[in-house]
Amino acid sequence: MKIGFIGLGNMATAMIGGMLEKGLVEPQEVIGSSKTNATREKIKERFNITAVLDNQKVAAEADVLFLAVKPLFISEIIAEIKDSVRAETLIVSIAAGRTLSYLKEAFGRPELKIVRCMPNTPALVLEGCTGVCAGDEVPEEDVEKVIRLLEAFGRADVVPERLMDAVVGVSGSSPAYVFMFIEAMADAAVAAGMPRKQAYEFAAQSVLGSAKMVLETGLHPGELKDMVCSPGGTTIEAVKVLEEGRFRGTVMDAVEACVEKSRSM
Repeated sequence: MKIGFIGLGNMATAMIGGMLEKGLVEPQEVIGSSKTNATREKIKERFNITAVLDNQKVAAEADVLFLAVKPLFISEIIAEIKDSVRAETLIVSIAAGRTLSYLKEAFGRPELKIVRCMPNTPALVLEGCTGVCAGDEVPEEDVEKVIRLLEAFGRADVVPERLMDAVVGVSGSSPAYVFMFIEAMADAAVAAGMPRKQAYEFAAQSVLGSAKMVLETGLHPGELKDMVCSPGGTTIEAVKVLEEGRFRGTVMDAVEACVEKSRSM
């Protein structure tokens, strides 16, 4: 199975690294393209895969073709490669806001099998979260194939396309919110006298551990929060301040703004 990547940026790098590390593909089974020579050389050196300038070559050779480019460039890329893609090739787009109908219309080839997905940047450390949707013309075994590849760098789940904008808000863009939260907690610890490096480590590890508790215990986040809040203690005092500042409402507003932006793209 030949895996192709058009675009060799951070997300494609994370995906390639995960697939190789998990042994799902061998280096000789991966081909990618980038417009910059520096990127191609870096990828070749790191993964020992084939990296080329020619997008059409990648499109023609790939059995599974990942379009790992930004939404702004997706129509230009499709126009360039649409006649090079073989009918049996499985096409996977990671372009935010570009619907299946948009992609199908851009290719203008109804026989093509197209899957849309939305990964996030924690894929860089093999802890990504990816939403996946596919058209009715894509066989179930092909969807499962894509899921297996995506699970090489984290979790992946099928969602109906109507929820893909919600996926963008709750996982695609949310690492930025979490980074801001970690930074703010660390700043407060620095203000209390802790060295900055140590403050970042304490804040980040606390977020990591808390997230793991949600995933592994199956308990409601509110129940886990209550477990930390001792009567008359320090934690409930901090929670009170967060509630006075509309913490949860502000987070919800931010996610909703992200969802609306995705819908309008």
